[in-house]
Amino acid sequence: MNEPLLRVEALAKRFPVKGGVLSRAVEQVHAVDGVDLQIGRGETLGLVGESGCGKSTTGRCILRLIEPSAGQIWFEGRDVTRLDRTAQRALARDMQIIFQDPYASLNPRMTVGAIVGEALVIHGLAKSARQREERVVELLQTVGLHPDHMRRFPHEFSGGQRQRIGIARALAVSPKLIVCDEPVSALDVSIQAQVINLLEDLQSQLGLTYLFIAHDLSVVEHISSRVAVMYLGRIVEVAPSRELYSKPLHPYTEALLSAVPIPDPTLKRKRIVLQGDVPNPIHPPPGCHFHPRCPRAQARCKTEAPALLEHAPGRSAACHFPN
Repeated sequence: MNEPLLRVEALAKRFPVKGGVLSRAVEQVHAVDGVDLQIGRGETLGLVGESGCGKSTTGRCILRLIEPSAGQIWFEGRDVTRLDRTAQRALARDMQIIFQDPYASLNPRMTVGAIVGEALVIHGLAKSARQREERVVELLQTVGLHPDHMRRFPHEFSGGQRQRIGIARALAVSPKLIVCDEPVSALDVSIQAQVINLLEDLQSQLGLTYLFIAHDLSVVEHISSRVAVMYLGRIVEVAPSRELYSKPLHPYTEALLSAVPIPDPTLKRKRIVLQGDVPNPIHPPPGCHFHPRCPRAQARCKTEAPALLEHAPGRSAACHFPN
């Protein structure tokens, strides 16, 4: 890979757990625990894992919607964790987000035109009200909405239409990177396909780069060029999409893929049922976080945390005993 558009090194985020009469921080939730990622220009990196593993927190830390506790985030060669408020605001033009819930992410008191055009005003990208309106109309048409929709309010639209409005808002400042935070999980299956196809078309037209966060592995397989698998705040495997789905290296990835339905009824896949529950992120297990549930765990896994190492060209896994 050439110099990546985004590079994340040892990213960590810990949330305090307060207790006692004075509400002091007594413990910490290890939401993100040393994440390393790279995303090349024009590609889509899928970030998958079960609920609560730290996917969305990772995306928000990259955009600095949440301040990371440790680590570095490099965007086009600049460490964004060291930018001041003015530089960070300018960087927001290059890094945008599409939120998961199209119902909660839009201000119900603003018209669609005001929602989509707000960023144009903040960043001074429209010199007049006429230019702003023309740009909003262009954005709405780009995502498949009618220009007249700009005068309506969010409650007048379906879930799929609202997500299109959210996409138009993200595109308003012509970003280079978009963090898609489970953008289709709240939509019907038929609408999911339409939104995914729209995102792919926009990527080819505008040269966008996506960090696509999801828990639906079939959706990620369709849109992603590479996939990173996350478990309890750590990346456990990174591989090209086709190779990861055909032959996973990490036992957690193998268990996730065994739960994906196969459309062909003549084919059968052995279901891998993991024992126990996901450990408490306040007190994660020592060594490999996955070892209490891993069918291949040995004594070494309980004391030594595996590094994310390359086991084949383009394929990395954090496992002492990969497939």
